[in-house]
Amino acid sequence: MSVLILVLSVLSACKVSKDVETPKPALPETFRNAANTTADTSSIADIQWKQFFTEPTLQKLIDSAIAKNYDMQIAVKNIEASQLLFRQVKWNNVPQVDLNVTASSSRPSDNSINGVTLSQADIGTNHIEDYSANVAISWEADIWGKIHNQQRSALAAYLQTQEAKKAIQTNLVSTVSQGYYNLLMLDAQLNIAQKNVKLNDSTLRIIKLQYDAGQVTSLAVQQAEAQRQAAEQLVPQFEQNIAIQENALRILTGQLPDKIERSATLDAMVIPANVSTGIPSAVVSRRPDVRNAELELQIANSNVGITKAEMYPALRITAQGGVNSFKASNWFNIPASLFGVVAGSIAQPLFDHKRLKTDYEVAQVNREKNVLQFRQSVLNAVGEVSNALVKIEKLKTQQAIATNRVNTLEQATKNANLLFKNGLATYLEVITAQGNVLQSELELASIKRDELSAVSELYRSLGGGWKN
Repeated sequence: MSVLILVLSVLSACKVSKDVETPKPALPETFRNAANTTADTSSIADIQWKQFFTEPTLQKLIDSAIAKNYDMQIAVKNIEASQLLFRQVKWNNVPQVDLNVTASSSRPSDNSINGVTLSQADIGTNHIEDYSANVAISWEADIWGKIHNQQRSALAAYLQTQEAKKAIQTNLVSTVSQGYYNLLMLDAQLNIAQKNVKLNDSTLRIIKLQYDAGQVTSLAVQQAEAQRQAAEQLVPQFEQNIAIQENALRILTGQLPDKIERSATLDAMVIPANVSTGIPSAVVSRRPDVRNAELELQIANSNVGITKAEMYPALRITAQGGVNSFKASNWFNIPASLFGVVAGSIAQPLFDHKRLKTDYEVAQVNREKNVLQFRQSVLNAVGEVSNALVKIEKLKTQQAIATNRVNTLEQATKNANLLFKNGLATYLEVITAQGNVLQSELELASIKRDELSAVSELYRSLGGGWKN
């Protein structure tokens, strides 16, 4: 027996397949367009989202999304289910134990072999009775590491559900913040359109007075009216977009569509002057999607080991013991009714060898595919960070230009109105100036929203947002 245990110990140490290590993809020392090119390991992704997004209304929306969003709740349920499966697979190394209790009674035909035997035995009964109570134990030795690989695969699958929850949370934080910034932009654009309508009303009144005095034609009145109507048409358009964005945010936060109370304005939102990205290699361990791809490779390694082990002999040891009697009165007559059986078997697949080999080869191909997918996930992560950085950089430049343009056009509009009132400018110059300032102010609000969204996207792409 000691020799058998020694042999099993040696065989259990054998691995029928070799794991593929997680590849180390080539990464740049710094991200493209990163403001800080030194080896600074600090990153905004290490900041908890409540410290990164400090606006109170936005914090409430994100809090609600994390707690009530249905995708988030489904992710939590997936974690619970995976945890139960992981706990279950840990019992694969434990012998299977079954308790069996049986009792039977039969009356054979007098003309049958059993009936003749009973009559010859002269035991005073023509019934055959059998009573048994036993415990059966079955255990498969994990010689080739199949059970170990099953446990390792279940653990990786459980960890994947946790990473999936993190990924959902990072996306929620980013999506809610970007939706909120879009809502503030629409508020600003609605306010711009309403102010422009009032400005056009003032210009239209002056032109009508000039028309009554015979200084301009009806064409001037019509063009001024059309300009006012163009600005007025924007008001219900922005109001519609605001309602739709509010509904979208409410649904995203697990609530019924309704109005969102807010006190912040787009101009009050501060864009960080400098955002630290850290080093690219940190993204690999921080981003949930990259970590998920790494765990998928671990599962693929386990599947290769499992399919390889299926091709080798399986050693099973069984034992059965209990009490057995053909009379109920003697059922538990110890030790006379005791019985025991111990057996060992080795099962080697023969006719399924081709199928098992194919399963093993397919598992190897899938593992190679997972290696490629891991490399691709890292490449995508670095690309997303670089894209967000270049957006922030160029949007800052655009915002500076757009701000100067708005200031110039606002001054031009004031001058055109003064000149028009003094008869030194035509109504067309006034209308053109008012139209230009409207468009430039709307564009400036859009650029400010895009810049805030780019910072939020950078935070997500660096792997921030899942730390509470």
